[in-house]
Amino acid sequence: MARIGICMGSSCFARGNAENLGIVRDYVARNCPSVVVSLTGTLCRERCGSGPNITIDGCEYHGVTPDSILELLRRELHAGENP
Repeated sequence: MARIGICMGSSCFARGNAENLGIVRDYVARNCPSVVVSLTGTLCRERCGSGPNITIDGCEYHGVTPDSILELLRRELHAGENP
């Protein structure tokens, strides 16, 4: 199971996680039919200056933008698959 946490604190939300949430939902629905994904919103963790912040399986990613999130999802959600 992949666990994705998206910071919904006001700073991260306004700086891109509002859009990132939709991108994650869409990506998982279209590209991960065999992967169980737990997607949750998280509260602010006091890392606003490095946001938007997302956590995937315990690894924190900072400065995640709508332009960079697709590559991050491809890398993290398909890490064990053969190309």
